[in-house]
Amino acid sequence: MMNTIKAIKNAIVCLVLLPRFLVAAVMFWLLDFICIRKRVLFRMREQEGDAIDPPLCISDSNRLFSLESLKAVWHGHKLDFLKAAHLGHGAPNTEVVQLQDQRRSRILDYVKDKRPLILNFGSCT
Repeated sequence: MMNTIKAIKNAIVCLVLLPRFLVAAVMFWLLDFICIRKRVLFRMREQEGDAIDPPLCISDSNRLFSLESLKAVWHGHKLDFLKAAHLGHGAPNTEVVQLQDQRRSRILDYVKDKRPLILNFGSCT
């Protein structure tokens, strides 16, 4: 039963993400195509001895034409869709652990009246 529910959830996520993924893949493909075209034109100009402009494309490796690149785009869209926090929605009430006594509580337990709750993620470096 749980495997069936999980399979249905995955199918729904795939159907929702498919249009976004296809649009992103086409846009990246067009960007790659323009970049490759400019690189080819630059090399043609370079062979003619009339090279004034710098190279327009930094990297010719890791093109979207590869399966690995498409997998990375799909994974990024999936992670973005399944994240807990979304713009315009309520904040997730995640669990926190106090360092002094290892007591567990929720972030929104610290909200007082109508005052904003500020989280400071500092650095120790």
